Amino acid sequence: MKVIEDQVYKFSNDNKPCCHVQPGEMLLFETKDCFSNRITSEDVTMADLDYGYDVANPAAGPVFVDGAEPGDVLVVDILDLTVADEGTISTDDHCGPLYETTGYQTKKIPIKDGFAQFNEVKFPIKPMIGVIGCAPDGDDVIDGYVGNYGGNMDNKLIGKGARLYFPVRVPGALLQMGDVHAAMGDAELCGTGIEIPARITVRTQLIKNFALNWPVLETADKWYVNASAQEFDEALMAASKELQRLLMDVTGWSAVETYMYMSVQCDVELNQACKPCEVQLSLRFGAPKLPQFKPLIGQR
Repeated sequence: MKVIEDQVYKFSNDNKPCCHVQPGEMLLFETKDCFSNRITSEDVTMADLDYGYDVANPAAGPVFVDGAEPGDVLVVDILDLTVADEGTISTDDHCGPLYETTGYQTKKIPIKDGFAQFNEVKFPIKPMIGVIGCAPDGDDVIDGYVGNYGGNMDNKLIGKGARLYFPVRVPGALLQMGDVHAAMGDAELCGTGIEIPARITVRTQLIKNFALNWPVLETADKWYVNASAQEFDEALMAASKELQRLLMDVTGWSAVETYMYMSVQCDVELNQACKPCEVQLSLRFGAPKLPQFKPLIGQR
C-alpha cells in the first residue's frame, strides 16, 4: 500500500503527482491539521500564524490515477480514518456569525478511547475529511476553497464507510485530501472543527464516460450532491439541478414529477456556512436510495 505524505496547498493541474496508482489500489494518506500542525499550545492563536488561505488546509497528494481521463468519474472509498490524540479548535476575528464577540482564542481538545473532552463535557468523536477532491481544469484553487471539483466541502458525512464520486477534469484526476476533523457540527460555525492530524485509508476506482457536474457522496442509505456558491440560493440551485438530472436519468420520471419527489423526500443540509469569511457556502442535497431503480451513479 502506497503511503502519501507530500503536502500541497492548492488544487492545480500543475501540481506534480507524488505517485501513480492503478484503480483498485489501496492508499494511505498521512495528513496534517488545517494549521499545518503549527498551533502547538493554547498560547498560540491564528493571529500568530499569518494564517492566509494560501498556507492553510494542507492536503496530502496529489495522486495520479492511471487511466483517469476528463469525462470520467473517480470513485473514492473511505476505508479507514484514524486521528491523533489531541485536536485544536481556534477562532479568529472575521469568521462565523459571532465573530465580533470572539476574537482570537485556541482550545486544545484531548482525544481518548474515541471520545473528545471539552471542559466538563465528553462526547464521541466522528472523524471526517474536510478537504478532498481532484484538480480543476481551470485556474488553481487554494485548499481552503470549495468548488465543483471538491475541495474544502467540510461535509461531516465524509468519514469511514463513505463513498465519493468526483468528476475527472484533468488526466490522472490528481486526487488529494486533508483537513480532517475529529468532530464538526453542520455549518462549522466558528470556522474550525476539532482540527487534527490523521491517517486516511482509501481505495480508488474509475467509472468511464459518465457525466457528473458536482461531487456526489454515497452513504448506506442516501445519495448527496455537494454544491457551493457565495450565496445559499446559488448553491441550492446548483445542487437541485444536479440531483434532479441524476434522479430523472435512473427513474425515467419527468422533470416536474422529480421536482415533486425532491420536495417531499429529499433534504438540504449545510456543510459549511461560517460567513462572513470569503470561503463559499457549501451544502449537500440528499436523496434516499431507491432499490427499485439502478444506482444513481455506476454500480456497486
